Amino acid sequence: QVAAASGHTVVLVDQSDEILKKSTKGIEESLKRVTKKKFADKPEAGAEFIEKTLKNITTSTDAVAVVHSTDLVIEAIVENQEVKNELFKRLDKFAPEHTIFASNTSSLQITGLANSTTRQDRFGGLHFFNPVPMMKLVEVIKTPMTSQKTFESLVDFSKAVGKSPVSCKDTPGFIVNRLLVPYMMEAVRLFERGDASKEDIDVAMKLGAGYPMGPFELLDYVGLDTSKYIIDGWHSLEPNNPLFAPSPLLNKLVEEKKLGKKTGEGFYKYK
Repeated sequence: QVAAASGHTVVLVDQSDEILKKSTKGIEESLKRVTKKKFADKPEAGAEFIEKTLKNITTSTDAVAVVHSTDLVIEAIVENQEVKNELFKRLDKFAPEHTIFASNTSSLQITGLANSTTRQDRFGGLHFFNPVPMMKLVEVIKTPMTSQKTFESLVDFSKAVGKSPVSCKDTPGFIVNRLLVPYMMEAVRLFERGDASKEDIDVAMKLGAGYPMGPFELLDYVGLDTSKYIIDGWHSLEPNNPLFAPSPLLNKLVEEKKLGKKTGEGFYKYK
């Protein structure tokens, strides 16, 4: 959506036509919300903006068939190293030499993904934040193999889609999640020890630190399974780091399929 709205030609690839229809509809709804604010007193200009943006998007279920005409591939599939590597390995064979590959991963190392291809110098991380149309930040990740030219292209692209890029080396969680995930885990430990209630911890962080959501609200929003997946991955990389220690309570909730907002219950209950 943000790439198409800023004049780029985009091919959206997913596993089925059904998913793609749903995605396109989602983009259309999101664009309507954007135009309500952006073109409040010019409904005609708003309608034109939506039409123009949607014209920039085509869809496909065959990544290999469309990759030959791309300059940039941004992968945002399931957070699983093997599945991602499989996709990149396949696309690497068919993509033009100049094409840059980027991953939107929030927790996996970019170097491991880049190594599944023959274009390590044209591979980097582009970590957008949810919801992408609203959030201004993009973390641009440079591995030891990423060329300066590739890195600059990724920074330029981030600016061209109206975002504010920050750069970071290929370290677990990059900047935001490296600070945010241990903070959320520390909140869970505080609650596990019985030092404060989850409600009071949430209120304290909102009013005392100015955060829009408390750590438990945020965990429920992100998904407890996602948070557990990240912390488990980092724990296996650095088993002696106390910041990455797993939480019995988080594990129990995930086991009970209480994953947060998406399942109607996590640390809190949702109607």
